[in-house]
Formats: sequence, C-alpha cells, structure tokens
Amino acid sequence: MKVAVVGATGLVGGVMLQVLEERMGGLVGTLLPVASARSAGKTVRFQGRDVSVMGMEEALAAKPDIALFSAGGGTSLEWAPKFAEAGTIVIDNSSAWRMDPDKLLVVPEINGHLLGETDLSRGGIIANPNCSTIQLVMALAPLHRRYRAQRVVVSTYQSVTGTGAKAVRQMEDERNGREGEKVYPHRIDRNVLAHCDVFLDNGYTKEEMKLVWETGKILDPSIRVTATAVRVPVTGGHSEAVNVQFEKDFTLDEVRQLLGQAPGVQVEDDPAIASYPMPLHAHGKDAVFVGRLRRDESQPNTLNMWVVADNLRKGAATNAVQIAQMLITAGKLKASTVGQ
Repeated sequence: MKVAVVGATGLVGGVMLQVLEERMGGLVGTLLPVASARSAGKTVRFQGRDVSVMGMEEALAAKPDIALFSAGGGTSLEWAPKFAEAGTIVIDNSSAWRMDPDKLLVVPEINGHLLGETDLSRGGIIANPNCSTIQLVMALAPLHRRYRAQRVVVSTYQSVTGTGAKAVRQMEDERNGREGEKVYPHRIDRNVLAHCDVFLDNGYTKEEMKLVWETGKILDPSIRVTATAVRVPVTGGHSEAVNVQFEKDFTLDEVRQLLGQAPGVQVEDDPAIASYPMPLHAHGKDAVFVGRLRRDESQPNTLNMWVVADNLRKGAATNAVQIAQMLITAGKLKASTVGQ
C-alpha cells in the first residue's frame, strides 16, 4: 500500500510517521514523505531506513492509496482535491474541509461507522477534527448518549506544540534568555495568552469557534457550546476545563463507569492521592484522560470535568491513522493494495 504523508518534516508530520509505523507499519509498502521546496534533500526515518522527501507533483503522480495531509489549510485546499481526483483517499488534518457539508468529520470512536457508509471507491477527502475538539467530544460522547448534553462551557489550556515547531522554539528561547523568531504577539514563557488562532468579528477566536462548530457536526448540533481558548507554556498536551449541563440527572459513580468503559478514554480521578490528568503524563500517549469529576453545585444536572490529551497524537496524528485503519477494516481500500 502506498501512503503519502504531506507535511512530513513538520511537527505533526513527524508524529504522524511515528504513529503510522506503530499502527500500520506492516501495511505500508511504499512511504511517500512530502514537503515544501524548502525541505529538498531532506530525509525522514521510517521502519529503520531513511526515505527521501519529495514534492507534491511527484507524490501525486505516484497515486498513493492514502494521503495524510498536515501542511496547513492553504495546501489542503489546493492539493487535496487533486489527490482525491486521482483516486487517493485524503485524510486532512487542517481546518480546510471540516465544515464542508459534503465531507466527513471523523473521530473513529464516535462516528467511525460513517466511513463504511460512504462511497470512497474513487477517492475522497475525510477531515480530521481540531485537536481540542477531539478530546472534548471523546469525553462528552458517552455522557451525551446517556444524559443528553444541553450546554457546554469549555476553557482550554493549550500546549505551544499546537502552534508548531517555531512556537516551541520561541518558548525555549525565552526560557533560556535567547533572542529568536517570535510566533506569538507576546512572550509565552511564564505567561498565558487568551489568544489561539485569529480573532473573528464576534470577538471569539477561530479556535474557540472550531469547538462550537465541530462539536455540533460530530456529536449533536443541538448542544450549545461556548469556549475560551488559552495558550499556556507547556509542551505535553492540551487541557480543558469542561462544564456540561445535561437534560437528565446523573450519579458520579455512573459517570466514572461510563467514561471508564468508553474506548480511548482513561479515568484518572482520585483526589485523595492527587490523581488527575496532566499534560506531563499524557505526553506520548493516545488516550484521552478525564478527571476532577464533580457536580456543579450552582445548578442541577451539571458536571465539571478536566480533560487532557496529547494534541499531537490523539489530537492529530493518531486520530488520522485510526481513520486509515478503519478504512482498511471497512474494505474501502482494494484488497490487492493492502500490504503492497
């Protein structure tokens, strides 16, 4: 099977290669790492060997079975349709196609069944949700099915890795007293910025509105969501304080049970031993960690919880590779291509 990774030299692209090797290494016969002209001459490491990076035209001509895109919205808007028209199934990690009504927006544990119901025999584009949305809906889904979520208030504490390698370098430069390129409008080390993505006309940032729009598309458009997205000087993953008002009442014991049984979710909720999710411990893991479960005592049927996940893995790379795995399971790739 031919697999292209577009943006292979970037921060998410590097993690995509790692997760792809972990989860699908035996099925990848040909890896096509793709990057911009700036990366000409570079190689990436995959399955114990160096693989030369190529340009978009060369990768398109190779007609990969799957293309994992993580190179920004502009690249996806221009190139994803070209790959799809050539018969490739594109899994796009940018925001370019998420709210397109004709494109699937998939978290495999929640709505992966849609992949089996969609005609992808001639290629197509599948959107990977925003990293903050993925961990939010992973925690919400099992509870919504049981209690019917009505309103969600979410405040995020997002890792600098969500902005990319240049943001990590800015934080490290500031931490070590070095001058360097600035990605954020203010210092990020020893600081908190209530500013993720660009500001929109309604006063919210695009990152905040992604949580609103994408939660509705993936889970239920009737759920009212409001968000504040904040950048914090950590690298391990994103954290979220989530307040959920339900239609039906709940018990905390049942909430813990539902979350504990949900695929991909791990409960860490024992205040007596200071056990709760932290990005330091989520780093490098694929689970979504949930803890600090408690009632909101200000109104009925309302739950507070703390949700943490590695934004580069489950929030991006792992979710995309899981989609690819489900496509194979659903028979959306020709049997003759698997293993070649």
